Amino acid sequence: MRTIQSTTDTIISQGVLPLYYHAEESVSLDILRSLYRAGIRAVEYTSRGGAALGNFTKMVEIRTAEMPEMLLGIGTIKSLQQAEEYHRAGADFFISPGFVPEVAEYLIPKDLLYSPGCMTPTEIIAAEKAGVTFIKLFPGNVLGAGFMSAVKDVFPNLKFMPTGGVDTTKESIGSWFKAGVSAVGMGSKLISKELMQAKDYGTIEKETRKVMELIRELK
Repeated sequence: MRTIQSTTDTIISQGVLPLYYHAEESVSLDILRSLYRAGIRAVEYTSRGGAALGNFTKMVEIRTAEMPEMLLGIGTIKSLQQAEEYHRAGADFFISPGFVPEVAEYLIPKDLLYSPGCMTPTEIIAAEKAGVTFIKLFPGNVLGAGFMSAVKDVFPNLKFMPTGGVDTTKESIGSWFKAGVSAVGMGSKLISKELMQAKDYGTIEKETRKVMELIRELK
């Protein structure tokens, strides 16, 4: 049974949360399988196109049949209506680019992880007051690891994950973990448009393994 705690533990133990969207159902499914083969057990699919809900529904079905331990999260949630739709579709956790209070109010009592994007201490305080425990620092490339270092001690009970601008290099990932994050969110730097277009699932798997290995060393 997935809970806020068990979902958080899964994301933290793998150290990276891969995120992607592709309009084609078959490509979305094959990327999911390649991430699973790499050892990933929590993935964020982003709700960034008209095909997102249909694709996600199919992904849940395939996950249940082939990859029962995989947690499937949905990203780019900006409204309560979206949260309700994806909850019905079977999402295990929910991520937003910003803090949406009514989404927190809807999900947290259900013991479902909600991780909102925050870029100021004011937003982090508002999210924490609403019961959020896992903060997405977004956009990570604008905030930088220095921001994390500066606010970490002010929020001892929260876990943080930057998304946006985290590279697959030891320097980039290392600087964030040194600053005190619990995981890093990685989209196009890991699952690039080029790799998706080429349907190069082998490279996606290989790169993901490399990043996970790197994080294990850094931890």
